[in-house]
Amino acid sequence: MAARTFNLDATHSDVAFSTKHMMVTTVRGKFNVAAGSIEIDADDLTSSHGAFTVETASIDTGVDQRDGHLRSADFFDADNFPTMKFASTKVVAKGGDDYAVTGDLTIKSVTRPVTFDVEFLGFYKSMAGASRAGFHATSKINREDFGLTWNVAMETGGWLVGKDIKIEIDLAVEEAAA
Repeated sequence: MAARTFNLDATHSDVAFSTKHMMVTTVRGKFNVAAGSIEIDADDLTSSHGAFTVETASIDTGVDQRDGHLRSADFFDADNFPTMKFASTKVVAKGGDDYAVTGDLTIKSVTRPVTFDVEFLGFYKSMAGASRAGFHATSKINREDFGLTWNVAMETGGWLVGKDIKIEIDLAVEEAAA
């Protein structure tokens, strides 16, 4: 079977993240605006590939002041770098429905390879009859590798904002109209 194009269903997808605050508590957030597509080869998922963008200004941690700071030049600089991008370069089967998807992640002007652990959740039909697929992906990056270096040293030792960012993506895609 030939590869088919599936577009991101932003209504049923989440791009979430978490990091440590003051070394002990966890701050969680998500990006509310994302777009992209995947070319899926149902017979050989390792031949599939995709590309996605996330609007940096759509960051939402539930705290307006923090969100504003994250949009500023201290972090994402959303005015000058309105999107983050990921384009897959390699898909490796790990067994069962598990895959390692490596690609180029660009945040601000820095591009680095990142690997996501991806679980293929399967194909299904929407209530309107459209062909759909679902995926769950996780990864961890060091934000400083992407130029997100702002931080404050704490009097008791350690840092205000953790360096490691856990990424968790729940992805729903729908086959593009022919």
